[in-house]
Amino acid sequence: MDTMMMDAMSKDMMSMPGMGTMDMSVMQACMDACSACEQACTVCSTQMMSCAPACMNCADMCNTMMRSMMRMQGMDQASMMAMLDACIEMCRKCMDDCMEHADHSEVCKMCAQACKACMDACMAVKDMMMKAA
Repeated sequence: MDTMMMDAMSKDMMSMPGMGTMDMSVMQACMDACSACEQACTVCSTQMMSCAPACMNCADMCNTMMRSMMRMQGMDQASMMAMLDACIEMCRKCMDDCMEHADHSEVCKMCAQACKACMDACMAVKDMMMKAA
């Protein structure tokens, strides 16, 4: 992401009460992980396996999480934490469902890995927010 966008996001983030110490590189890593997970889940859902509904829901949640992080106006810490929790849980469900097929589907394996990376990135943001509070 270019410097201008990071600066704009930083200003929005810093306007949230208690968020003045947020590390924008952690936020960027989370947005990148959400984007990658959305893409992996979208591809995986086209296989029409039993994990497809979870993949579609996870793709939607990751997109929503990423977009919410890009426009922090009106966001408060409690709603941001709730969004992160929802994204983590959706990724966990999708990862678990995809792991049932991972032995015979490289796409499901890739999707599960993207979900795990997204969960980890969302947890890193949550951890950072809890330390800042």
